[in-house]
Amino acid sequence: MNILSGFVVLYPMIVSLVWIMGAIFFGVQQRQIPLKKPGKGEPEQLVSVLIPAHNEEATLHEVVESVANLTYHNLELILIDDGSADQTLSVMYDLQKQYQSQFPVKVVPIVKNGGKANALNVGLKSAAGEYLLCLDSDSYIDQKALKHMMLPLYNDPKVGAVAGRPVVRNRTTLLGRLQLLEYIGIIDIIKRGQSFITGHITTVSGVIVVYRKQAIKQVKGWTVEALTEDIDMTWKLYSHQWRVAYCPQAVSWILVPEHLKALIRQRRRWARGGLEVLIRNRQLIFTGKLAEQWLLIDMVISNLWALSCFFMIVLYFFTMIFAHALILDGGILFVLTLISIVQFIIGFTSSQRQGYIDWQDLLLLPMYFIFYWAVNLVSCITALGSFFLDPKRKGTWASPDRGV
Repeated sequence: MNILSGFVVLYPMIVSLVWIMGAIFFGVQQRQIPLKKPGKGEPEQLVSVLIPAHNEEATLHEVVESVANLTYHNLELILIDDGSADQTLSVMYDLQKQYQSQFPVKVVPIVKNGGKANALNVGLKSAAGEYLLCLDSDSYIDQKALKHMMLPLYNDPKVGAVAGRPVVRNRTTLLGRLQLLEYIGIIDIIKRGQSFITGHITTVSGVIVVYRKQAIKQVKGWTVEALTEDIDMTWKLYSHQWRVAYCPQAVSWILVPEHLKALIRQRRRWARGGLEVLIRNRQLIFTGKLAEQWLLIDMVISNLWALSCFFMIVLYFFTMIFAHALILDGGILFVLTLISIVQFIIGFTSSQRQGYIDWQDLLLLPMYFIFYWAVNLVSCITALGSFFLDPKRKGTWASPDRGV
């Protein structure tokens, strides 16, 4: 019991310290070793922008408007309607007429909803560019994002994908603001740390990512059966010796769930997608590069941690009921809280400088610590259950919670 309790406490503490140090050095590295830019007069490579959508008539205008405002101009836009039941396809044709004079716009209708991965595969057939910018239909990409993301591809021919940085834009509810802290203080820090320490990241962000089309074709496209196509594609690229880079300067403003049920459903899908990728790539634990082995082992340990944490919570609950006692180590709780605060300060510093967050948002930190662990623990445990009870479940789309 003491070993299990120590594991539950020490694992997040050690991992947080590792990612914090990695994130700090990642920032130093980016300032001291800037990427080489294309020479003056060198033509921009054609980028095909793929936007798959299912029942997104209310959000398509904004994402296409943001594409039209990009400072990178050699584009073609491919709008993919994946069996929508609303007016999404009609909106796509309207947008085609509106922006056709600025850049080529192709509309690709799919009769039956086959999921995002299938929609991307169908859209790929219409893509003329050697690079693919994939955006979610509820996002709003920053004007300079694509120029930032093209630099790693220009500098290293072995980079098969470049992940951008999602930032929450709907903050009208407490749940939305709590997720803002998560994206700023957890997700971004982890990817920075992973990039510096391993040269890899666990997953690209499907909401904003640029792929090299050559790499996508080599791995035979997106896996239709995958519940999370972005995690799956990341590891398919690794298995074929491609690199994946993280570009925090490339921002996409996203809408997040603002109802608890929808949030847990989203996180359960993410957790299950991670489990599927772990099982599918388990051989890399023994045959992959050291960085890939480390990330996969960390995925295994994190799932074991979730199970251990759940067991300890149940044990503490029964101890409190039957023994009328609950022993908590105040020193350990203080250290965990201190590490979490340091982690958020690092994320806050860069985000506040760029205007993504206000200092008032940090007032929610005490509540966020409870929120983050509770939501993700529930999601992980339920994902483990669904994975073993229904292992053949495939990824299709449903109309998401886009916030209040």
